[in-house]
Amino acid sequence: MNYKDLYNAADCLIMKAAEDSKNRNNNRIQEIIEYARSANLKKIGIANCTTFTQHANTLEQILINEGFEVAKANCKLGRVAFSDLVEGYKGISCNPAGQAKLLAEAQTELNITMGLCLGHDMVFNMKSEAPVTNLIVKERKGNVKEELSK
Repeated sequence: MNYKDLYNAADCLIMKAAEDSKNRNNNRIQEIIEYARSANLKKIGIANCTTFTQHANTLEQILINEGFEVAKANCKLGRVAFSDLVEGYKGISCNPAGQAKLLAEAQTELNITMGLCLGHDMVFNMKSEAPVTNLIVKERKGNVKEELSK
């Protein structure tokens, strides 16, 4: 198999910008900022769980201070009744498809996820029109690194 055939021009540009922005002295936020600059991106989206609202607000301010436009969408966007999506379920559902739609309407060029639930992150990633990178994953219990080291 020729693995090069798996990549289109857009994929290669993403990988080039990522390579050009690597700096082992940068944290993940700094790395994302350098990537966005290298890719000449102007508008960044943040899709966050409501439990990470304060963190999303902080990230938004950092990105604005770095010269980016920012659009945000929290997971309870639209207050969708879970029973409207899955019969027999109660409460307000997260709305990852709605988050992706809102950020697409805002014409984001890169989306950052913060704490989306398992499954919700998958739906968001599939529906997002812009490339997606994860800043924070939701860890409900324990330390994954320790679990994998056993």
